[in-house]
Amino acid sequence: MMGRTLECIEPFTCITGILTFLIWAIYFYKKRKHQIGSGLRALVILISASFLFGIGAQYADSALEERLYYKIMHSDTHEVIIYVHQMGESSDKGIKQVAEVLNIHPDVVNWVFYIDQSLLGAEKSSSLELGQYYRITAKTKPIHSYALEGAFDVEKWFVQQNWQATAQVYRIQTLSKQEVMSAGFYLHVKQQQTWRAQFLQSVEKLRLKFRNYFIDSSLSHHALLLALLTGDRSLLNPELEQQFQRFGISHLLAISGPHVLIFAAMVSWIFTRLIHRFKPEIYLSIPRQKLVLLPFLMCVILYCAFVGFEIPALRTLFTVMLGSILLLIRHHLSAFSLLVLSASLLLWMDPFSILSAAFWLSYGACFILIRIYQDMTQAQQFHQTRFTRGMQILKALVRSQWKIFVALMPLTLIIFKQISWIAPLSNLIAIPILGGIIVPLDIMAGCLWLFIPSLGNLLFYLNNSLLELFIGILKGLDHLFNPQLQYYAFTPLLLICLTLAIVILFLPKGVVPKFWSVLCFVPLLIPSKMIRPTQISILDVGQGQSIFIQDQTQRILLDTGGYYDESKFSIGKQVVVPFLKSQGVHQLDRVILTHLDQDHSGGLPAVLQLIPTRMIQANEEIKDLSIPFSLCHSGQTWETSELKIQILSPKLENLQSTVFNRNEASCVMYLQLKQASDLKYFLMMGDAGWETEYQLLQQYPDLKVDVLILGHHGSQHSSSYDFLKRYHPKIAIASAGFENGYGHPSAEVSNRLQDLNIPLLSTTDKGAIHFKFDSGNEQTEFYRQSYKWLQR
Repeated sequence: MMGRTLECIEPFTCITGILTFLIWAIYFYKKRKHQIGSGLRALVILISASFLFGIGAQYADSALEERLYYKIMHSDTHEVIIYVHQMGESSDKGIKQVAEVLNIHPDVVNWVFYIDQSLLGAEKSSSLELGQYYRITAKTKPIHSYALEGAFDVEKWFVQQNWQATAQVYRIQTLSKQEVMSAGFYLHVKQQQTWRAQFLQSVEKLRLKFRNYFIDSSLSHHALLLALLTGDRSLLNPELEQQFQRFGISHLLAISGPHVLIFAAMVSWIFTRLIHRFKPEIYLSIPRQKLVLLPFLMCVILYCAFVGFEIPALRTLFTVMLGSILLLIRHHLSAFSLLVLSASLLLWMDPFSILSAAFWLSYGACFILIRIYQDMTQAQQFHQTRFTRGMQILKALVRSQWKIFVALMPLTLIIFKQISWIAPLSNLIAIPILGGIIVPLDIMAGCLWLFIPSLGNLLFYLNNSLLELFIGILKGLDHLFNPQLQYYAFTPLLLICLTLAIVILFLPKGVVPKFWSVLCFVPLLIPSKMIRPTQISILDVGQGQSIFIQDQTQRILLDTGGYYDESKFSIGKQVVVPFLKSQGVHQLDRVILTHLDQDHSGGLPAVLQLIPTRMIQANEEIKDLSIPFSLCHSGQTWETSELKIQILSPKLENLQSTVFNRNEASCVMYLQLKQASDLKYFLMMGDAGWETEYQLLQQYPDLKVDVLILGHHGSQHSSSYDFLKRYHPKIAIASAGFENGYGHPSAEVSNRLQDLNIPLLSTTDKGAIHFKFDSGNEQTEFYRQSYKWLQR
């Protein structure tokens, strides 16, 4: 719920706060008289939880407002003083460097800088010098997401990371500490000399030292060894990451609890061996558990710092800290309660963790493992042989993989919109090899390399051979099964049904009949029968156009958008398809391309690859299609019980000259909603300009238009004054990219619309624009209004 505007949260918190005080007063009064029933206990828990939820929501909202306050909203050139506190990495834009900016706002903020290697002279590096100050001249660029359902939300990611802008560097100059203090930042320089800052800087330098070692080494899997050791994935080959994703084992690349605990256990074991050897009598005064507690906890803290305090590592840190405190005060707490406390502490320290997929998947997996462990301990028998015990562990490993896979399925679908069905099998193989052998050896090699480099090198090369074997196994499985990530079109209602079914399956026996889960699965088996609203959505695809149209019987995509180079970033695969999947689209009845310019048709291959399509239409032939195709031209009409669609332009006889003027030959679509009352008529112009507008005025002088999708994204050579005045739509919409180089929508068109009192909406400001018509109710929704970080 973070980022949502909750008008009622303050009164809700006040009311539940008063009720909490009253219910606890009643509870203690009843307790003295020994009259506490289960109903009262349940009421105390419910009301207290509601009050805490209200406090938490207000706390998170306050933190979000504070973080958004310094967000850069417009491009500009700045001269800034920066401090490098974390290592950068190489990117296709040069060095990508996160740094603290000192002189823009009263508080220090974080920007992401892109620095061309030529600015740094002959020395090649993947990072600026850690602990160094610089004066930089850079042009900032606001963070701008494709604001629509299903697409990756870059703005949310930047909020979670506490980054306020990106900036392209044009000039860079090293500054001494004396120069920085003279500029008025004496306090910041002194803060970097504290023990905490020095410790974090030393850890970051150590991480960079490991990266440079692996870069210079001849290890064939140096990038994977580095990722498994420090969590630094900057050297990983995208193909390897995609392979791990297809097998559903990419979570093994993240530093999690096992990494931290393996390191802490190694050091603690050495510590206890030394005590056994030189001072065993110390156990007479201090129990072994408490004696090992401090070094174990210090190792956990050290390794968490070493891997950059990632969320899975923080989960382990907080759980170990809480467990240590409980051990010292001799207080017992269930594993489930301990995990809940750990999550609460993490959210209190960093409320933005709730925006991270790692938070939900990490804690979700732990909850499932606790449930599996409880089942194991209940089924455990005394006097087991080693063989029986080994078989029990093997069964537990197999059972844990499919249970985790099933239990986390709703979360995976919500977050990633896709699933790897081979994940249980691949995890069954990968976890023992990576988690049980390679990761411990990697950590051991890293520790030895710091003190005995030759021995550390030897272990790294041994581990490299083991990784060679593991990658060979993956290649064999790849050849055998050819696993692919499967996209699934689950609406919120279907996800709720799936979640309920899984919860019922995982509840202890006797709580709820397992057969009830079958009832929850029924809607999943008949998704085509689900009622869906009539909807017209102008998608936010940047500088391009894509419009989704659906009613009860038809699903149509008008244009697919397109990036200038779809091989670098695919609008079709990463924006349009995720949106369609989020809408529950299993199949498109029609894809209509107004014309074949890249910004209107570039995403077509990805759409056809990932979503079955029955038919394609365009204003010129498309080669190498395996599905039915027809040319679109004026006179074509089709209708359903709710929609009537007409193609108004171009004329059939003019299609031969399309290649000479694609824009004016755009397929112009006119759509009528039969059951709508206010916004009933939609005119979609493609990239058509004045010439086509003149022809339309001649052929259809009395055309009714309520919503006009401006031609050519609102360029000055479209949407003429006479055209706008004659049809006078209630709303005009420009599908245009943020700060696009064409100035769309143009000032001329904006002025014409203003003179005629026609409201102008743009996907730049509003994100995806949805018109929904359901049982007589008409709604207009703007996706950028959904979350505070998207609002302009």
